[in-house]
Amino acid sequence: MARYVGPSCRICRREGVKLFLKGDRCYSDKCAFNRRSTPPGQHGSGRHGKLSNYGRQLREKQKVKRFYGMQEKQFRDTFKRAERQEGIAAENLLQMLELRFDNVVFRMGFGNSRKEARQLVTHEHFTLNGKKANIPSIRIKEGDVIAVKEASRKSIKFQDLQEKAANTPSWVEVDFEKMEGKVVRLPNREDIDIPVEEQLITELYSR
Repeated sequence: MARYVGPSCRICRREGVKLFLKGDRCYSDKCAFNRRSTPPGQHGSGRHGKLSNYGRQLREKQKVKRFYGMQEKQFRDTFKRAERQEGIAAENLLQMLELRFDNVVFRMGFGNSRKEARQLVTHEHFTLNGKKANIPSIRIKEGDVIAVKEASRKSIKFQDLQEKAANTPSWVEVDFEKMEGKVVRLPNREDIDIPVEEQLITELYSR
């Protein structure tokens, strides 16, 4: 299946929750979800019926998948790997998603949104532990260092990084002077701010 390229705000409206897919715009008065939060489509305003158990499970899965900008097969394969690890499968899943290369770049403040961070990664603006890396799905490990490539540091895109320093989570450390960040520990469930009932995803894939 091809990646969704339509309006990002339409996704938030469909899921009924703001997923912050467009960075700063989501915090402004221009946010389409603030102005019209009903589901998209001709009959969107009439979709207020109670969801079945399956419907709730599906919506939670779709919400997380879209939050991280993943396709269905990628998401399902990630869940299968999370199931094989020790611990709670749903929490393992969220941790694995948080540790994707593109998401860590976003969490460090090097991208205005996950979508922008993914684009910056694929355009080779970063190094991982001093080596070239341009695959958004690379799983970052504790101790890994992500840095803006030397040739990219003069780009306007990276000139306002200092203003974003306060938004970085506690499991990463960022040096905005050197334009690099390090994963100092693995994120736990309390570090992940996505509004989701992750156990419903486990129930969905257990059907």
